[in-house]
Amino acid sequence: MAESTGQAAANVSRRKTVIGKVVSTKMNKTIVVEVTRNFPHRLYRRVMSRSKKFYAHDEKNTAHLGDVVEIEETRPLSKLKRWRLKEVIRRAALVAETTEPETQAS
Repeated sequence: MAESTGQAAANVSRRKTVIGKVVSTKMNKTIVVEVTRNFPHRLYRRVMSRSKKFYAHDEKNTAHLGDVVEIEETRPLSKLKRWRLKEVIRRAALVAETTEPETQAS
């Protein structure tokens, strides 16, 4: 009985995970994720929000701008990257880009 609970505890990851929105994918294999947390003000109890940006490693460049992703803490991968992409939770709506501006006929 003790062995089964020990194995179940071993499968649970102790790494911190957060959910945020991708705000930049301009670097190769790196995404910038903005995580917003809501909390009550200590004195006034008004709900406040704070945002923080994290650099995360995206090995296959699967995340795109506006996606909601889950990132997981990892060992330092570079000067700023301490997180890696765990999964893409929700894809952003695709917006068709126009390459040429429309011209008006006179």
